Amino acid sequence: MDMQKQPQRAPQTQPQQPEGCLVVAIRIPVRVFVFLVVLPLRLLWEGLAAVARFLWRHLVVHVARLLWRYVLAPAGRAVAWLLHVLLVVPLTWLYRHLLTPLGHALVWFHARVLTPAGRALLRLLAPVARAVAWVFEQLATALYWTVRVLLVLPAAALWRWILAPAGRVLAVIGREILDALGHAWRVAGHVARAVGRVLGTLFRWILLEPARLLYRTVLTPVGHVVRDLVLRPAAQAARAVGRAVRQARADLRRALFGEPARPPAAGGREPAGRDTRTLDE
Repeated sequence: MDMQKQPQRAPQTQPQQPEGCLVVAIRIPVRVFVFLVVLPLRLLWEGLAAVARFLWRHLVVHVARLLWRYVLAPAGRAVAWLLHVLLVVPLTWLYRHLLTPLGHALVWFHARVLTPAGRALLRLLAPVARAVAWVFEQLATALYWTVRVLLVLPAAALWRWILAPAGRVLAVIGREILDALGHAWRVAGHVARAVGRVLGTLFRWILLEPARLLYRTVLTPVGHVVRDLVLRPAAQAARAVGRAVRQARADLRRALFGEPARPPAAGGREPAGRDTRTLDE
């Protein structure tokens, strides 16, 4: 036994047929035109797809889940119960008590009555049937040749010499258009993604980065300076003016109405004055 492995032969690939001049002449203009038409459509499609994904994720799926859980599922169970009660049960009873006995009766009638009668008629009508069959065969032969001469042969010539070449040309054009559409759609997708990245980068560098730099380098220091030199001294001055106003109002009240009466001292202390009581009294 030969234990050495035989070298495997590489599969032979059929050489590709060279493309004709018609294919080369059609492909490049068709692809350029289709790309110019498909590019804005692809950009619009990407935008609509992003909006649709957002709406689908946040609206349609949640609403559909609630609709299925609280409306469609209970309604489906109710409809299934009604169909079972109104259709399945009556049809089951009808099949069991009416159709089955009727079918047995028809089988018996066919086996006992129709089959013997058919055999008797076949013995009487066999010569007539053969004569009718011969006549129909002759008519069918004449009709076949008539149709073949008047319709089939002209149709075959029309297909072979006119429709088939035109179909091949149209197939080449259609295939090139489909290839151009697919190529243009893919290229437009790359262009759309590149445009999106460029617009995002421009938005970040034109608006976000200058705004962040302005806030960090200008507004924050200016805010600190305004807080330390203007707002904080103004707040302190306002508090000092408030205290002065309250003190002036208290001084004016004391000047007009005198000192307010103090409440008597609480606790175990003796009252002061003339009415002081002693232990001797």
